Amino acid sequence: MTARTSSGGSLPAGFTATVANIGIKDSSDDVVVIAADDDCTAAGVFTKSLFAGPSVVVSRENLTDGSVRGVVVISKNANVANGPTGLADAREVVEMTANLIGANPRDVLIASTGVIGRPYPMDRVREGISGLTQPTIETTIDDCARGIMTTDTVPKTARAEITSGEGGPVTVAGIAKGVGMIEPDMATMIAVILTDAEVDAPTLREVFTSVVDETFNCVSVDSDTSTSDTAIVLASGRAGRVSPDDLRSALLEVCTSLTRQIASDGEGAETLIEVTVDEARDVRQARLVAKSIVNSPLVKTAVHGADPNWGRVAMAIGKCSDETDIDPDRVVIRFGSEEVFPSQVGPEELARLSNYLRGDEVLIHVSLGTGQARGTVWGCDLTDGYVRINADYTT
Repeated sequence: MTARTSSGGSLPAGFTATVANIGIKDSSDDVVVIAADDDCTAAGVFTKSLFAGPSVVVSRENLTDGSVRGVVVISKNANVANGPTGLADAREVVEMTANLIGANPRDVLIASTGVIGRPYPMDRVREGISGLTQPTIETTIDDCARGIMTTDTVPKTARAEITSGEGGPVTVAGIAKGVGMIEPDMATMIAVILTDAEVDAPTLREVFTSVVDETFNCVSVDSDTSTSDTAIVLASGRAGRVSPDDLRSALLEVCTSLTRQIASDGEGAETLIEVTVDEARDVRQARLVAKSIVNSPLVKTAVHGADPNWGRVAMAIGKCSDETDIDPDRVVIRFGSEEVFPSQVGPEELARLSNYLRGDEVLIHVSLGTGQARGTVWGCDLTDGYVRINADYTT
């Protein structure tokens, strides 16, 4: 079984899609409709934001029975904080999508991403969706990934294959978008995972929730949680049954790949930062410390400047002041495989570490000495490009 980023590829069996521009903001594709041939099992994880958008509200409702027929994603407009009108508009989009694919509106999910506080341009949305071509098998995963981009610089896709109980191949394929307003309290901005595996809804929900916790819940670009975070998985069942463990492994590989791509493409990012904390009391402590490190503006800027200032990592660990069992005398800090604390780092080592920090990926590895648990999170450096993108975002 392998997972890989892909520059194209067909949808898993049982799914079709259509991608188009309907004039939400510019001339790039801004709507994606993915349809299942028949009812399929589904699961989702959503933002915990108090300002959760109508797309989240509607999708939560429509996922209650664990069965759906399709999903529509609108990019470049989040349709959040627009009151009853925003909710009504989201329901209308779902109804139009249901009409397009011949489904009940209760069986269609919706996700939206983009500027908060601006209503959908409904005249254009109505005209655009009514003019969509029927979903086809010719639409690729890459096409769908491009259609959900906002400030992303590249489409994000991944796929894995496992073997069904009947001996045939089973595909798990996913797309994601998200480069800013990311420290999820569930998942990422938007991720849609498709599989042709046969799996019941309770098992899919349990497996997917645990995978999200290890992947999308462990990425942080800027420590901000979106109002629109949506991660969903749809299973058509066309390729046969697989064991829950095999399905989980495939989902984990795909979602880990997408998580790393999100972190690498953080707004203005030049360097992927992976922080692994081991020898922790429990997974919660490991992730807490790792998040403190990856979210530190001083750590982020040190990586951007190729400055091996391990003192900033020590500072970020020290901020976790409620973790009273962490003893600095037992902590080990490494950049890559190079120990920088408590070892003494000389001029030659500093020069070597500076060269290491100039790479596309940087690993910060911390051992706490409080137990045997381990956690990994992903983020990126902080550049002047991030400031520029977000300073000018709506103007």
